[in-house]
Amino acid sequence: MSEVSWTTDEMMTVVAARALPDRALCFVGIGLPSTAANLAKATHAPDLVLVYESGTLGAKPPHLPLSIGDGILAETADTVVSVPEVFNYWLQPGRIDVGFLGAAQIDRFGNINTTVIGDYREPKVRLPGAGGAPEIAASCREVVVVVRQSTRTLVPEVDFVTSVGFGRGAGDRERLGLTGAGPRRVITDLGVLEPDPADCELTLTRLHPGVSVEQARDATGWPLRVAADVGVAEPPTAAELGVLRRLEATVGGRGGPRA
Repeated sequence: MSEVSWTTDEMMTVVAARALPDRALCFVGIGLPSTAANLAKATHAPDLVLVYESGTLGAKPPHLPLSIGDGILAETADTVVSVPEVFNYWLQPGRIDVGFLGAAQIDRFGNINTTVIGDYREPKVRLPGAGGAPEIAASCREVVVVVRQSTRTLVPEVDFVTSVGFGRGAGDRERLGLTGAGPRRVITDLGVLEPDPADCELTLTRLHPGVSVEQARDATGWPLRVAADVGVAEPPTAAELGVLRRLEATVGGRGGPRA
């Protein structure tokens, strides 16, 4: 039997998908989070409820949506409600189990930047912005962040706090009145980081197969803590990879390769 091979992005997506339990309500960001959530629903979590910011509750897209406004989300949803209703009656009261987010920058306390790189008044790069991410980070029962790991992405301090993780450490979420538990896992193409129970600083708890602690440290913009019992994730199965590759083979139902 031939050995199954995978890319680092595929490994990251599979690990992120495994983080989603069946029957959970998941508020899905577009891009990598959407890919992972749809993979989870197509494999081990068929009753996972996908909620998109556009107001689609229980979407079941047969292919990866182009954006939160992709018509396939409304066509396959259990119901479609207004955007204010999604936030006022579902997200802010704490009815969403898991928020799935990406990031342009994330710092050692899980704060996310999707607004600007550089000074806000004279930015080097202007990013897409907040969208619903601040409310997702504030109010979901827990948050999972999916991001490719590099010193440009994992930084000591974000250039702009778009979405609060743990602020400057333990106690800041409570002080700010944020009701959700914050980022419980940051899943990268190298491994998994989780907040330290004492001070909430992100700590490496698991590596992907073939990745060393040194590689993870070299790709982090601060001196990365490593758990004493750091583990290694299970490789993707052939079934997981087959479903993932079928999902990524089309975008918006057009049949072309995913960019």
